[in-house]
Amino acid sequence: MKVAIVHGQNHKGSTYHISIMLAKKIAIKDDIMEFFLPRDFSDFCCGCTRCFEKDEKLCPHYEKIHVITKAIDEADVIILDSPVYVYHCTGGMKAWLDHYGWRWLVHRPEEKMFSKQAVVVSTAAGAGMKSANKDMKDSLSFWGVPKIYSLGIAVRAVSWNEVKPDIKAKTERKVSRIADRIKQSGIKPKVSFKGRVLFNTMSIVNRKGGMNPADSEYWKSKGWTERKRPWKV
Repeated sequence: MKVAIVHGQNHKGSTYHISIMLAKKIAIKDDIMEFFLPRDFSDFCCGCTRCFEKDEKLCPHYEKIHVITKAIDEADVIILDSPVYVYHCTGGMKAWLDHYGWRWLVHRPEEKMFSKQAVVVSTAAGAGMKSANKDMKDSLSFWGVPKIYSLGIAVRAVSWNEVKPDIKAKTERKVSRIADRIKQSGIKPKVSFKGRVLFNTMSIVNRKGGMNPADSEYWKSKGWTERKRPWKV
């Protein structure tokens, strides 16, 4: 399996170590791609709407973000991680995710996403993991990823070296369970009923003209306004 990890921070703290622990349980080193935010991408969406209305390649940050986009498209498993910052994901992670609004199901989803699995990982000294993970899970879900695991760990420390052995052991058990599920379910999980309903709704919307001409043309070119679906072989 190929794994793409997007770290929501530059430093290698608890969140980083847990994501790497997971990646190594499901892939060999050469099949793991890592990106750090904001080191590898630091631009904020400027709200020009060109990605929605015309083409994502017209985004002023396209050349910078395209490297990460290519990696997540080629991966079988996507891992997004972020330490909790004021009960949410980091600004770097949010700024990166903001650039993919055009990929949401209501616009122009990438068909490769419908065969992937993903994991969102967050840590905090105290609380906030659920809301931080939701920030990342929302985008993955609306990209069309059918199976998303959430892993939130209260590490009770500000660095991985300070995390108590019993918490590390408990964390590894949780990581192992997720890794086993990923390997058992294979790389083509089933799209949920909710996902199918949303997709079919947007199929009807785009048959009638869509949110804009770019979206409608995209869906029609894929055959999605008729019977074809991205999860069918």
